[in-house]
Amino acid sequence: MKIVVLSGSPHKNGTTAKLLESFIKGAEDAGNEVVRFDTAFMDVHPCIACDKCQTSADAVCVYKDDMVKIGNELATADCIAFVTPIYYYGLCTQIKTVIDRFYAIESKIRKGQKTVFISAMADDRPETVLPANDSYKAIVNWLEWNDAGIVNAFNCTTAADLEGTSYEEEAYKLGNNIK
Repeated sequence: MKIVVLSGSPHKNGTTAKLLESFIKGAEDAGNEVVRFDTAFMDVHPCIACDKCQTSADAVCVYKDDMVKIGNELATADCIAFVTPIYYYGLCTQIKTVIDRFYAIESKIRKGQKTVFISAMADDRPETVLPANDSYKAIVNWLEWNDAGIVNAFNCTTAADLEGTSYEEEAYKLGNNIK
């Protein structure tokens, strides 16, 4: 299977990056191909709701940025993984910007794909991640995808906070179970 990973963290060695590495190792150990996009370091413009992608003959976005590469990979993916830090109750801006641009490529993304969600936050309260989980589930529902699992890592401000937790193992298993 081909798994496309969309990571939103601006911290190359942070908590979500470490969880993502565990997820990728599990996925590759299961024989999957993984394509990773670190969206915080890419040129992806926010949607401006101009509707050119919906109304023009060529049906493409006005922006010719890195979303073209992401969209091409999403069109052939069997699974899409969303990985985000939770800063203030929701998906981080970097990942949300990419998701907002799905509007232009929605018809090219296949239905029935598997998808997973991985997040990390400093807080220990489940209500902190609830809006992000709900947003993820709504996207999955709208695009008619199949949720293959969620890992929410609580009390993890830095990558070192993962030590002594089961979160890395959970991320590994999530990746390893995608077949």
